[in-house]
Amino acid sequence: MKELSIYEEQNLNFSHLTDHMEKLNDPLPRFFREAREKAAVSFGEKGLPDKKDEDYRNFPINNLFEKDFKYRFFKEIVHFDINHIFKCDIPNLDTHVIILLNGFYHGGDDQLTELQDGIKFGSLLAATKELPEVVEKHFSKYSGFGRDGFVDLNTSLARDGVFIYVPENSVLEKPVQIVNLIFSNKELFIQPRNLIVLERNSTFRLVVCDHALTTNHSLGNSVTESYIAKNAKYDFTLLQNEHNNASLINHHFIYQEENSRVETNTISLHSGLIRNNHFVTLDGERAENIANGLYLMDKNQYADNHVFIDHAKPNCRSDQLYKGVMDDQARGVFSGRILVRKDSQSTEAYQRNNNILLTDEARMNSKPQLEIYADDVKCSHGATVGQIDEEAMFYLRSRGISENEARLMMMYGFTHDVIKNIHVDSLRGRIEELVYKRLQGELAKCENCGFVNV
Repeated sequence: MKELSIYEEQNLNFSHLTDHMEKLNDPLPRFFREAREKAAVSFGEKGLPDKKDEDYRNFPINNLFEKDFKYRFFKEIVHFDINHIFKCDIPNLDTHVIILLNGFYHGGDDQLTELQDGIKFGSLLAATKELPEVVEKHFSKYSGFGRDGFVDLNTSLARDGVFIYVPENSVLEKPVQIVNLIFSNKELFIQPRNLIVLERNSTFRLVVCDHALTTNHSLGNSVTESYIAKNAKYDFTLLQNEHNNASLINHHFIYQEENSRVETNTISLHSGLIRNNHFVTLDGERAENIANGLYLMDKNQYADNHVFIDHAKPNCRSDQLYKGVMDDQARGVFSGRILVRKDSQSTEAYQRNNNILLTDEARMNSKPQLEIYADDVKCSHGATVGQIDEEAMFYLRSRGISENEARLMMMYGFTHDVIKNIHVDSLRGRIEELVYKRLQGELAKCENCGFVNV
């Protein structure tokens, strides 16, 4: 099994990667190879971001590569029954399930699965063979090159991931669920690459769950590109619930056309380190984007959310709501930027970031930003970082409620503004339960997830 030391790559020893580029590209089509090679050149010139990069100024990148992570160029054959070691702990969650195992599509690689109305999903590699014109039209078009070293690294190295195609006028009532699993006795660096394409007038719901079935250190660097065509509706929920040895770097690029609507919910309950980069381009009039986020961190955990909404056309609306609860020595970062271009009149854009610090050692850096070049707009932004409201606490205590219960009630009410926006009923109910347990100080790993050392 060929492996690449990512620690060497962080030191910009790029020759090891280019030595394997020919194997990586076989049997990929020309456009895929060209994108990979372009990203490799960009990464070779710029490398990974450092503290001089404003977007990564607070990010502990120097600690990220302390482990000698291994990257697998090709899928490893793992013999096990996924149903025996993993069971999603969300009762009545009726979904079409896709498994990503160590960054590779788990199942049939040679053929896409077709659902009703021509909706297809499967391996990104299979999509380059079955629907090459669709992949070529969208692959790396929204993530770009030279924008972020982690994205360039993913484009250079990623071998596989999930592809989902929803044709015009298709409506899939049952959500699709991607379960991103890590199952290895190695300290892995995984780089899934996902492409979601919604054509005109389509409706689609996607749930993504991050899980680790082994407790080794791991680093995930995922990139998802979502194209949402005219009049399409896209509902996306990401549940991050890993152990303290897991580090997650997640990039989601969303491109919206006229009259499209996208709502995303990013729920970060547990992990050693989380970085979520959320980029949205509203490139059609009357497009709407709703971005919600919730992060609950304790111990020495770290959660970092960066949101960039680009209002490229007039008459569009965006609304961001991110909330966090930081306990012990946890640290959080929120950076939200709204760009309203010169001709993007009649824009509505709103941004809120609210945080509660439960100890004097917890830290939160919040940076809401508005960059407006149009004059007919309704825009607002704001951030709060504080502790539990003592007056409200006194009110509850005066009515016979214990201090612990009063604190829990207030924190749960604080988080509910985000949770209520999850539209899959069974998922919302389970996340409410997980959040409640998390706020009680309990480990929020799904009870039915098996931890198996191999």
